[in-house]
Amino acid sequence: MKSSTCNLAVRGKTQTLIAAAIAAVLLSACAAAPSMPAGAAEARAKLSMLQSNPDLATRAPVAMKDAEAAVSAAEVPESDMELGKHRVYLADRMIDIASAQATTALAEDQRQALSKQRDQARLDARTREADVAASQLATARVEIAAKSSEADAAHIVAADATQEAARANQQAADTEQQAAELQRQIDELHARPTDRGLVLTLGDVLFASGRAELKQGSTNNLDKLVSFLNEYPARTVTIEGYTDSLGSDDYNVGLSQRRADSVKTYLTVHGVGAARLSAVGHGESAPVAGNETAAGRQQNRRVEVIIANAPVM
Repeated sequence: MKSSTCNLAVRGKTQTLIAAAIAAVLLSACAAAPSMPAGAAEARAKLSMLQSNPDLATRAPVAMKDAEAAVSAAEVPESDMELGKHRVYLADRMIDIASAQATTALAEDQRQALSKQRDQARLDARTREADVAASQLATARVEIAAKSSEADAAHIVAADATQEAARANQQAADTEQQAAELQRQIDELHARPTDRGLVLTLGDVLFASGRAELKQGSTNNLDKLVSFLNEYPARTVTIEGYTDSLGSDDYNVGLSQRRADSVKTYLTVHGVGAARLSAVGHGESAPVAGNETAAGRQQNRRVEVIIANAPVM
């Protein structure tokens, strides 16, 4: 009887130990299971709010797409807390960038709308002035027919109206000429309008392979850029350097930064104020073509000069 009781006690302790071991394994598995990083849900809510804003949702589509990709990456369950935290941080920054670019685009659209309204108001004012002048001239003619002694006064009124109309026409012609000259200069620079401003792409002809010094005789477009910037001193410039995928990330970022700095130095030496210029190297990020071919890599080795739009007066 005593032996049986001991056996039961040993069996009970064994079962308890087995149950404790199984519970420990289950707890360990639960602790190791990856979970959605903290802050990912808040990032998704922040992006959803931006995407639901009718004024901002359709602007800056590239940045919006990048923000969506970053938030999706942040929502992936991750056992590495630091990596998950970093992804949430990147997602939050990409949302801020998308919001800033969309807000800037909205402001530019509003500025253009206001500019059109202002131009229309000026045109309406000139039309009213012309109508007033025509009315005054008609009145003068009636008065001349009724009272020939007032003919001189009527001629003076007509002359004044003609001069005013001539001044208005000259102002309109000057505005059109300035717009045409600006477009000619943009075409000469081979720049393209974007949400960020005018973008001038300088290929790898500026530099020898692996070098950051400007090659002799390769600065023709830079000289045109200097002339343009000196003529429009209110515009600021961002110089961005890019490389192909050959070489390490650190090397490519450093090379692209040095090349962007070389372009900035050239512009400042030729009279463009340094306070108007900023230079940054992006390395092999943001390729415009595939790096699998020599032609694609050549397109990716470039310096982009972004000329900000003229400030609204």
